[in-house]
Amino acid sequence: MIRVNHAGELGAQTIYEGQMRVFKGTPLESTIQEMSDQEKKHLQWFEDLLSERRVRPTVLNPIWGVVGHAIGAGSALLGKEPAMALTVAVEEVISEHYKEQLRELDKFEYSISEEDIQLKKFVQEAHDDEMEHRDIGLHHGAEQTPLYSAFTGAIKAGTRAAIWLSSRV
Repeated sequence: MIRVNHAGELGAQTIYEGQMRVFKGTPLESTIQEMSDQEKKHLQWFEDLLSERRVRPTVLNPIWGVVGHAIGAGSALLGKEPAMALTVAVEEVISEHYKEQLRELDKFEYSISEEDIQLKKFVQEAHDDEMEHRDIGLHHGAEQTPLYSAFTGAIKAGTRAAIWLSSRV
């Protein structure tokens, strides 16, 4: 759980960094910076947990960094709407992923450790922030992206594959 969440937050952070390179000096810069700052906070939580619980990060992190920058910058080069559509697609999948984790943690409600109570709080807050990012993307015209369903479908499939791989490698 911690390894895959760390990888996801690293990926999200690098997506926003890629978008920031393109949108620097534009009206969208502050919005992306705010979302990026929240992702940095999430990333730090999971980096701390990796260390505290002696969990090995996924060996795929360098790849996720490159891919994140590439799709972040690439979507931004296509325009505001595709960049926001990328945000919507990724955040919807991550939100689903976090909801699944919260359901798993709820199964052990009466025997959950103090450490896992803290983990649950992190996951809940990260979930809520991801939903906020999705809403921001929708507010900024994500659905106006040409071929929106195909575009977001491809991004969602890639995001699910990254989750699957990061949980195993």
